[in-house]
Amino acid sequence: MTRIELMEQVATRLKGLRDALSLSTAQIAHVLNINEQLYLSYENGTSDIPLGLLQQVANLFNVELNVLLFGEEPKMDSYYVTRAGAGIKVERTAAYSYQSLAAGFKNRNFEPLVVTVEPNDNPVTLNSHDGQEWNYVIEGRMELHIGDKTIILNTGDSVMYDSNRPHGMKALDNKELKFITIIS
Repeated sequence: MTRIELMEQVATRLKGLRDALSLSTAQIAHVLNINEQLYLSYENGTSDIPLGLLQQVANLFNVELNVLLFGEEPKMDSYYVTRAGAGIKVERTAAYSYQSLAAGFKNRNFEPLVVTVEPNDNPVTLNSHDGQEWNYVIEGRMELHIGDKTIILNTGDSVMYDSNRPHGMKALDNKELKFITIIS
């Protein structure tokens, strides 16, 4: 599935859930603390919704993130094994891809993912959302921006932060970056 097709499917699910709950776009935007026009661009599929904000929407609608991303409800409630390289993968942008490490476990309190970031010369895009994040660098080097701070993380380094603060990252040294993130 292409990135555009995924954005369109997520947008359709987003609109469907909002309609099912009889909420206006203004109400959702207010709760998410974003501009209504920005929310509409997510719901219309013209902008890619950041994963952290998508998690916030899932929490708001009381659905699993998988429902918004893939249209499937997780089924396991005692344990769920993800074999090496077998997690559900999704390419959210040209530079970012995500692999869910617990897609089949329902009622998760956090979202563990392997994130792969391709090197590029674009400026870091900052986003924020409720909760906390923890990142552990598996491969490569990360330039992480949290508010007005810039932190360099090397393989084996980790960081925990308040994801309400504007944050974003990029791969360094013109090499792919791979890290585990846990978003709550």
